[in-house]
Amino acid sequence: MNTQTVSALGYEFDLPLSAMGLPSLGSVRLLGEILGDRVTLSQDQVRQILDHAGTHGTRFGDAAVALGYATADQVLQALTAQFQYPCAGPRARLDSAELVILAEPHSAQAEAVRGIRSQVVRHLGRAADRRRALAVVSPAPGDGKTFLVANLGVALAQTGGRTLIVDADMRGPRMHEIFDLRERHGLSSALIGRADGHIIQPVAAVPGLYVLPCGITPPNPLELIERAAFRSLMDNLPKHFDHVLVDTPAVIYGADARAIAERCGASLLVARRNRSGLAALRHVAGELAEEPDALVGMIVNDF
Repeated sequence: MNTQTVSALGYEFDLPLSAMGLPSLGSVRLLGEILGDRVTLSQDQVRQILDHAGTHGTRFGDAAVALGYATADQVLQALTAQFQYPCAGPRARLDSAELVILAEPHSAQAEAVRGIRSQVVRHLGRAADRRRALAVVSPAPGDGKTFLVANLGVALAQTGGRTLIVDADMRGPRMHEIFDLRERHGLSSALIGRADGHIIQPVAAVPGLYVLPCGITPPNPLELIERAAFRSLMDNLPKHFDHVLVDTPAVIYGADARAIAERCGASLLVARRNRSGLAALRHVAGELAEEPDALVGMIVNDF
């Protein structure tokens, strides 16, 4: 039996990996086996790949690509199968290039998103009194706010929690485009009482991920956000989902983002390196942090 030594209060215990919710080592297939099934590698080809990897100090997948026995995409798909996390295929990548967490799960961008996921979960988990929605705010368009919301939503869903992305950017909504969803009915419909009951849409490619699109762009977004209906929605959605992320309009467009953040109860500030002004960031951060624990943190986007 595969075990892992666990230290607790000075004592060590040998526990089965299954007791910690982890697969046993014997149940994890080797990359060569998975790749061999996908591209039909012979035993001789596998030996050549291993010899090449040993001689050049590279990984098995890189050696397979160098020898022409597999493509980089086939290696990527095999890796995601080995470690059991979703990855978009070539066609899906073309349609959702912004979803790097799916299209390029081994990239620096994807790893950064997973790091942000860990920090967000840790910080929000401190508030044991109630679950809160998380508003993602940025000073100006182009800071990477929507990109972060979309990828962070996928990353949270990959951990097994039911995750909802709410597109509250009623001045420039884009979530329906990123996830290829119908947009006719959405948040704006719900806030004026004209929702048809099917405004929250599942993302088929990512189990556990749901999106509430903006819907028809209204002429008065701030008035809709300030209605009691939006506060009620932000109070109730976290009761039905493990994670609720809310995309917001850039702060330069008005008071929408600050109003949304206040009703969500928690916010994350996104800035772009060498672009966002320090004075503007301090002003926005000060407003978002007026309540204790309201500002989860700030992300400086360098991509």
